[in-house]
Amino acid sequence: MLRNDLVFLRALEAEDLDFLYALENDASLWHVSDAVVPVSRHTLRQYLDNAAADFHEVRQLRLVICSVADKQAVGTVDLFDFEPRHQRAGVGIALLPTERKKGYAYHALKLLATYAKQTLHLHQLYCTIGVDNVASEKLFNQIGFQSVGVRKEWLRTAAGWQDVVEYQYLLDI
Repeated sequence: MLRNDLVFLRALEAEDLDFLYALENDASLWHVSDAVVPVSRHTLRQYLDNAAADFHEVRQLRLVICSVADKQAVGTVDLFDFEPRHQRAGVGIALLPTERKKGYAYHALKLLATYAKQTLHLHQLYCTIGVDNVASEKLFNQIGFQSVGVRKEWLRTAAGWQDVVEYQYLLDI
């Protein structure tokens, strides 16, 4: 099992519907996920019905981050845009607002990186972070991700266009 002293990562379950509904409909996360409308329970049920599909086939994986202390779901961590030939995947993470700044994200990403290297045999992970998302930049830097460039005016926000920083983590180092 993917576990440390603070969190464990597990596959999605049908019982995660209400949790996912709350997380996916948290409008404060929409600017980093490209979402612009709420997600229905029906859509999430369909998603959960297909969540067990093979990573190599669907080229994505979502795991639930759970607290070891109370076994409650606190967030999700995703691998997406998996490219088998080049052995890389994008990384995304989201936590419920009440569960942020407790160390869950750091420990979940460390577990995910180990899993990506040892089990999935990936060579690298990458992510894109808005320049105003200081907490995410700090988090990914702590894990070992390195800034490799800036995309200008990449995200359209209510305040105008925003640059993003591209990060990369070479797992073989």
